[in-house]
Amino acid sequence: MDVTTIPADRLGEGTPIRTEVLESDQDLYHDMARTMLNMVRENDELGRPTVFIVPVGPVGQYRRMARICNLERISLENLVCFNMDEYLTEDGDWLPIDHPLSFRGHMKRSFLDLMDPELAPPPESIIFPDPHEPEAVPRRIEELGGVDICYGGIGINGHIAFNEPPEPGEEMSAEEFAELPTRVLELSRETRTINSVTVADGNIELIPRMAVTVGMKECLGAREIRLYANRPWQRAIIRRVLHGPVTAKVPCSLVQRHANASLTMTEFVAQPPRRRLA
Repeated sequence: MDVTTIPADRLGEGTPIRTEVLESDQDLYHDMARTMLNMVRENDELGRPTVFIVPVGPVGQYRRMARICNLERISLENLVCFNMDEYLTEDGDWLPIDHPLSFRGHMKRSFLDLMDPELAPPPESIIFPDPHEPEAVPRRIEELGGVDICYGGIGINGHIAFNEPPEPGEEMSAEEFAELPTRVLELSRETRTINSVTVADGNIELIPRMAVTVGMKECLGAREIRLYANRPWQRAIIRRVLHGPVTAKVPCSLVQRHANASLTMTEFVAQPPRRRLA
């Protein structure tokens, strides 16, 4: 069966991944922000920190989260965010924070700078994987007692964070892929191409070739995984994630084996991919 033909009203049938369809991007961003803040409040009442793994994409939730915190006076002093990834320079360092494609820069401009300082999380609690010490991420996660929720988008090739699938001819079982740790890696051609369309009007040379990413092991080790999809090109891949085989060739398909996972998408993404010339 070609799973990419599954109609919108049958998405999620027979898969352990819970599915929800929201009307618009704005609804999706709001859902993401609210679920984060609900967990923060719950853990604050229990007297324990909240630990997330978070993506840069989707991108609209952080502005909403900052505004809600400012309006409702919600403190994030006990929040620890492990950001999924960051682009690297040719020398293997983080892209400069003032670079327009820097994920660290985006989090600063679209989240931290918008928060009232007295409510914002401490700077040391916004953690990006260090290309020179990637093992620090799993070590710190263990010290904190694990990750409450791993949030993530889905790449065109099914990646979560920058956990790229094996290249053609490279064999790796789903079990082996699930154990991949936080690391430096080369981005796939598919990722660089679609990212260039999304953020650089097709200027692929602007997209770095290397990145550092939180590993599959850390993502899958979270107590809950919440995936989000709002890009028009995600129509096919979300169907492979939900209904295709569990395989390293579609990294997010491994989420089918997680005990507490969901995928929230917009109505547009829920529709089957088109099959016609423009």
